[in-house]
Amino acid sequence: MRLPPACPEIPVRDLEPALAYYRDKLGFDIDWSDASLGLAGLSLDDCRLFMASADYRAWFGSQGPLVVWLNLSSRAEVDALHGRWRERGAIIAADPQSKPYKLHEFVARDLDGNLLRVFYDFGGEEREAAAG
Repeated sequence: MRLPPACPEIPVRDLEPALAYYRDKLGFDIDWSDASLGLAGLSLDDCRLFMASADYRAWFGSQGPLVVWLNLSSRAEVDALHGRWRERGAIIAADPQSKPYKLHEFVARDLDGNLLRVFYDFGGEEREAAAG
């Protein structure tokens, strides 16, 4: 058995504006949405997530905001996604930068203060070169 990719639940105050932001600014597809339940499923490429209203989350007590890390395959992919999201009007909290802890990353924010931390781990390149 292998674990599948994680599918985070994004806490939002109001489902409709949150869905519009993820669709229009971040490029996610809304796979399904149930306003009466306060839950929706979204996807972009291989990334899947759920979006849950405060009413839906009340039974479990989960709160936000939260941070979702998105692991891309190269610095170029990180930079390209940053450019795409910026062009679409996404809220960019931090532009791409290579950090001393070996991640090339940028951070986007949604309407509810949740953060999408998009990164590439370039430490692997250095480990491969050293082993090499």
